[in-house]
Amino acid sequence: MKHVARKRFGQHFLTDGGIIDAIVAAIAPQPGDTMVEIGPGLAALTQPLVERLGSLTVIELDRDLAVRLREHPQLRVLESDVLKVDFSALAQHFGAAGASAARLRVVGNLPYNISTPILFHLLDHAAVVQDQHFMLQKEVIDRMVAKPATSDYSRLSVMLQWRYAMDNVLFVPPESFDPPPRVDSAVVRMVPLAEPPPIDLKLYGELVQVAFSQRRKILRNTLGKWLEARGFAGEFDLQRRAEEVPVSEYVRLAQALQA
Repeated sequence: MKHVARKRFGQHFLTDGGIIDAIVAAIAPQPGDTMVEIGPGLAALTQPLVERLGSLTVIELDRDLAVRLREHPQLRVLESDVLKVDFSALAQHFGAAGASAARLRVVGNLPYNISTPILFHLLDHAAVVQDQHFMLQKEVIDRMVAKPATSDYSRLSVMLQWRYAMDNVLFVPPESFDPPPRVDSAVVRMVPLAEPPPIDLKLYGELVQVAFSQRRKILRNTLGKWLEARGFAGEFDLQRRAEEVPVSEYVRLAQALQA
């Protein structure tokens, strides 16, 4: 029986064989890799991955799809909301089970309606991740990899670039899906930095959120008041807009506040 895409889950199923091959090539799965796929859907990407890996863990929220996926002997199916999955515990489980790599390789065609919460959720577990390859709305990836002083540079850029090296690796047009989304898509590669700067992520997140809360305003009017309330007496140029400040400066400011 044909599965009908469910709007509440943001389902768009990948059907273009050429694009699927290109994504698999970008991921470059190796036998023994500890890989987790988010939202496998109709298994368009799942099947070529599991053929190369031997086994694969998939996270699927749609009950009907999870039932189908369980029929595949090489899949371990977690029927769950991805935002409730503890990826650190998952990595620990694989390590205890003697998997050749306890660090996870995470892949998926992320639902566009909750892609940012998923990225932030995984940020908490970056220490156990080897790499991530995600299909997302192209404009989201443009923001993820944006440089300072560009229109795409945003809270998302600053929150992710302190922790990952990222590349836009593939353009995916709407006609590659059924049903076709109304937006262009792309595939991003995210590799956690081996030695990320030590910061309090909660504090950093709050700082960045305040800075970008009114991105057209000079930081003196937003971040300045927030810093003043915390008794910050250090050096930081507040005569700029949030989008003009490099990630490294936001990181240093967060570290100074911690100290």
